[in-house]
Amino acid sequence: MSETGASPLPVTPPARSPLFRAEHFVWLTARVLEQRLFAHHFLNGGADPVETALDAYRNEDGGYGHALEPDLRGPVSQPLHTGHALRVLDSIGRCGGQRVERVCRYLTSVSTADGALPAIHPSQRGYPAAPFMPIVDDPPSELLATGPVVGLLHRNKVWHAWLFRATDFCWQAIDSLEKSHPYEIEAAVAFLDSAPDRPRAEAAADRLGRLVREHRLAALDPDDLAAYPVAPGYAPGEHHFPHDYARTPSSLARAWFTDDEMERSLDFLAAAQQEDGGWPIRWRQWAPGIALEARPQVTIDALRALRAYGRSIG
Repeated sequence: MSETGASPLPVTPPARSPLFRAEHFVWLTARVLEQRLFAHHFLNGGADPVETALDAYRNEDGGYGHALEPDLRGPVSQPLHTGHALRVLDSIGRCGGQRVERVCRYLTSVSTADGALPAIHPSQRGYPAAPFMPIVDDPPSELLATGPVVGLLHRNKVWHAWLFRATDFCWQAIDSLEKSHPYEIEAAVAFLDSAPDRPRAEAAADRLGRLVREHRLAALDPDDLAAYPVAPGYAPGEHHFPHDYARTPSSLARAWFTDDEMERSLDFLAAAQQEDGGWPIRWRQWAPGIALEARPQVTIDALRALRAYGRSIG
């Protein structure tokens, strides 16, 4: 109590703290799902409202659609939407139960002949999609789509018949990587960080780390980005940094970078917050609404990464 007998006001972040600015941005621009996620991660909000918001994107087949992943429009379920949904559920500690059993049934129904996932299922045809996401009748298996999903299911101790072949695919795909690009490496890390065979995962991660450095797939000096080539097909300036690979200090990818390299990466991430309070997207913006829908999630991810490494966000 104060000297006047009134209760003290609750402590709030400083008016210009990264968290305060990001909160204003989220309330101003975000979809309900990202508003609920922000409240859960930073304002002591519950998990139930996040699940309720996520349900709006779920289809009867157990997958997710309705532009949950903003680069794919339309109502149909897609592996990339469904992987996004699993990341949301994992982040709130709800990646299990009947909901995930239904997800696994959907994943089984759209898997390729070798048990993996395509990035884009042909059902997307007829609906808008990013031009860098081609739609073909017989799509190939993609580590990009399969690795993060399999990793999350292992992380949450989910066991389903589909996982066995999908896990084998991930191992084979990672073992055969000789040339790659940043998003594929990120997908490999998402799998390796939770793969049950830890010695094999550590050995594979060590090899990938050497590949990343040899092919300059991580911009180690943010002040000299011209020294790091952007992968073919990526947008101009679509560089990837140590924090993109090692999203938390416990990631196997953290060992790829020195302490100084990681600190510079985090400094760059912190400085990237824009005047409106949000973080930018670095990939190609092919339609007017993409950045508006994607930036709140990118902002939440940036804040979580900074907090995971002990940076003050307010």
